[in-house]
Amino acid sequence: MKVIVLGAGLVGGPMAIDLSKDPNFEVTLVDVNRETLSRVANGYSMAVVEKDLNDPDGVRQLVSEYDMVVNAVPGFMGFQTLRAIIEAGKNAVDIAFFIEDPFQLDELAKKMNITAIMDIGVAPGMCNVLIGFADHQLDETEKVLYYVGGLPQVREWPWEYKAVFSPIDVIEEYTRPARYIENGKMIVKPALSDPELLNFPGIGTLEAFNTDGLRSLALTMNCPNMKEKTLRYPGHIEKMRVLREMGLFEYDAIEVKGKKIRPIDFTSQLLFPKWKLNEGEVDITVMQVIVEGVKAGKRMRYIWDLFDKYDPESGIHSMARTTGYTATVALRMIAAGHYTRKGITVPEYIGKEPACVEYLLKGLKERGVIYSPKIELL
Repeated sequence: MKVIVLGAGLVGGPMAIDLSKDPNFEVTLVDVNRETLSRVANGYSMAVVEKDLNDPDGVRQLVSEYDMVVNAVPGFMGFQTLRAIIEAGKNAVDIAFFIEDPFQLDELAKKMNITAIMDIGVAPGMCNVLIGFADHQLDETEKVLYYVGGLPQVREWPWEYKAVFSPIDVIEEYTRPARYIENGKMIVKPALSDPELLNFPGIGTLEAFNTDGLRSLALTMNCPNMKEKTLRYPGHIEKMRVLREMGLFEYDAIEVKGKKIRPIDFTSQLLFPKWKLNEGEVDITVMQVIVEGVKAGKRMRYIWDLFDKYDPESGIHSMARTTGYTATVALRMIAAGHYTRKGITVPEYIGKEPACVEYLLKGLKERGVIYSPKIELL
């Protein structure tokens, strides 16, 4: 089966490597950066194509020769890229995490008789799958709460942070208003709000804050209380709030010495080199998913914990493993005919099919990404 991976970044590259190790797939990796392509493909059985993917017509023509597509482009071009993939009539898994409503493409995907799984990373992604699974097991779901963060193991002043996915998408987390569900109503607050301190084994104290992470769950789940929070080392919130309130994350251009410049471009040039996750640098991914509800008259709580670290043997960072491998296992799930729903699929839909949940968890465990489950009576 011929598979094409669009985007060779922090996650796209490791996904192409994982699929290239599978004798069932012929893999092609596409990116605009020739140096990145050479680095990722070195030593692995894959073809490479140097191409600017910010052109829907070009994407449509490119993917037409393949059986399945992985969309790993940056979020700002994710929606147009997925639409081109669907128009080409190709099944896809998508980790672009774009802000547009993916269900705008549902009718088109059904018309083209294809399966497109959205947001199939770690969060959104496996957290949604597990939430969907718990919701399917319960008679009534009362509460959904999950915490997630990707961090460097070594804290270095001043940021104590490294971008484990597209840095511009990280900044988006700090500027986009955070939506959550409370007592059945949609609440909107600024990102970085409602800070709290939590302790995690093996890490210590982290701070959690509101981000706009519910995504499709806000539309698909019948649950009166749902919230997502991002995790960082203590002190990160205040630093990001200062930058945001100064206007350094703004997209509207300002005039500086007679020249127009967007503050976000200036900030990016300064921040991104400092946030770069270097080769061999150890990162960690921590997530806790909590779902509470009622089953057979008894109140229950489902908990899944994830603690993952950089793999020195493969040289692949934790966020790339936890995000990318979820997508590559999902691609295998479609290719093997285990998941056949047509149209746009968000991960919580997969959670309603226990055999598919088991398939994903098994595939991730084989790659060293382990979700530890616990069920409690309340």
